[in-house]
Amino acid sequence: MRKLFLCFLIVGILSCKRNGNISVSVILPSSERDTVNVVDSLANQIQEKVLKSFEGIADTTFVRLADFNEGFAYDMRYATENNFLKAKVYDCAECYTRVKTAKALIEANRDFIKNGVKIKFFDCYRPNSVQYKMWEIVPNPQYVANPVKGSIHNKGGAVDITLVDLDGNELNMGTDFDFFGKRAYHDNVDLPEEILANRRLLKETMEAHGFWSIRTEWWHYNLSAGSNDKVANFKWECN
Repeated sequence: MRKLFLCFLIVGILSCKRNGNISVSVILPSSERDTVNVVDSLANQIQEKVLKSFEGIADTTFVRLADFNEGFAYDMRYATENNFLKAKVYDCAECYTRVKTAKALIEANRDFIKNGVKIKFFDCYRPNSVQYKMWEIVPNPQYVANPVKGSIHNKGGAVDITLVDLDGNELNMGTDFDFFGKRAYHDNVDLPEEILANRRLLKETMEAHGFWSIRTEWWHYNLSAGSNDKVANFKWECN
């Protein structure tokens, strides 16, 4: 009788888990409670997210980075008004790149994690239609790439990033993201050693994984292998 009851109980728990409800409340004689507590503890375990694999996906395919790795942090500024445009130009906050960019980022992040830090994203792939929106707000090539030519962001090969510790606290890079001034330049060494060391860790690790930087923005990195890809206007769906 006990075995039959437990079979019904386990089936019920599994059904609840599939429906997203794992709360179980059962009143039994004291002789049965220890056994039920064991089953109930199993029901309360949180199922781990199953990540996707790159197997069989072409290197130029656009993918959502969070579907393939959970080791990153995100603060997608252009999906908010907290950016130099003072405008929201993305419908929702997502980080997409081409597969080859995603692979390189995951490998770079493994090295960062060995040093007790990880990548935090401000911007990733940017549809060309968004580039046009940005150009309408700030039509200045010093700050926004002309959308007719496009940028490597529009090719899925560029990212704007910083580093955070494993608790999510940002390392001191000397300026905020999208600060346009000499203090953000890579060749500005008139900064405290902590800031220079943080920027050096970011730059050297990214370069070791096939990325290159631009002189005036400590946060911007381009994948060398993505430079010759075409400007794209792929748009993701917002849930």
